[in-house]
Amino acid sequence: MGLMAALIARDVRRAFNGGGATLVVAFFLLATILFPFAIGPDAKLLAQVGGGVIWAAALLAALMPVERLVAPDADAGVLDQLAVRGVSMAGVATAKIVAHWICFGPPLMLAAVAAAGLLNLSGTTLLKVEIGLLIGTPGLAALAVATSALVAGVRGAGAVAGLVMLPLAVPLLIFGAGSIDGGTGSVKLLAAVSLLLIAGAPFVAGAAMRATMD
Repeated sequence: MGLMAALIARDVRRAFNGGGATLVVAFFLLATILFPFAIGPDAKLLAQVGGGVIWAAALLAALMPVERLVAPDADAGVLDQLAVRGVSMAGVATAKIVAHWICFGPPLMLAAVAAAGLLNLSGTTLLKVEIGLLIGTPGLAALAVATSALVAGVRGAGAVAGLVMLPLAVPLLIFGAGSIDGGTGSVKLLAAVSLLLIAGAPFVAGAAMRATMD
């Protein structure tokens, strides 16, 4: 547990000190700020589509730091050192998922409050969005780490990561946006998809990280 906590703390420090966490929030806010300019100042229309806009922006923001989640450790030999010490790569992936969510989930939920004001969302709708983000962002973090491990060492990893991650994240986007108006059924489906990603991503990412060391 001590090593896992150290790995989580290390990745969190790297994300905040390197500006990665700030970049994610800035991109999210920029996307939500630009959207009202694109469709006009119709407050009723903004309120109708605002929840979906927040979810789409959250998905794209989650993609921003994907290249930096695994590749730097693979290039620096950190993964090899951990493997020599007998540390499970699935455990390392789990630590990275937790760290990425800490740097990505709560800041995004705070930024969603400002986005709700820009998109004319009511307090009730904002609460539903926040609940959805609380449930769905761990799944996004898990998917991001798994994608990062899969594309580590690949030329043009950023573009490849988008091609890999975005289609797999569509269920989260659909059920996340649907949870705003779709009742508890959509929330349960969102939770199921997020849980499936959280459970499976460490093993996929661990296998991919082991492959980079061969």
